[in-house]
Amino acid sequence: MRSGTSGLQVATVAAIAMAFASVSFLSMDSARAGDDGPYYEMSCSQLWYERNAIFAQRGHCFKTQRAISVFGRGCRPPYGRMPQRLKSIVRKLRRIERQKGC
Repeated sequence: MRSGTSGLQVATVAAIAMAFASVSFLSMDSARAGDDGPYYEMSCSQLWYERNAIFAQRGHCFKTQRAISVFGRGCRPPYGRMPQRLKSIVRKLRRIERQKGC
């Protein structure tokens, strides 16, 4: 744990991750290229989790303390590489995060 980060902060992030676990991978089941529907209802934290859960599933090497504390460091094949369909979902999530000012 880096200095300045309390155990409570880490526990809070872990609790948030567990709370959003049921939301995670919503994109995998219900999203289509032109359908932003369920994403606009999500909070900034939920959008962040959803986007990073996709990266985590694909073995992305996380560098931020927040992502590492929620998903672990990652760094396994395919090292974050993903098919076009998932890239499109990640772009959509980032766009909505920007629109919401996250």
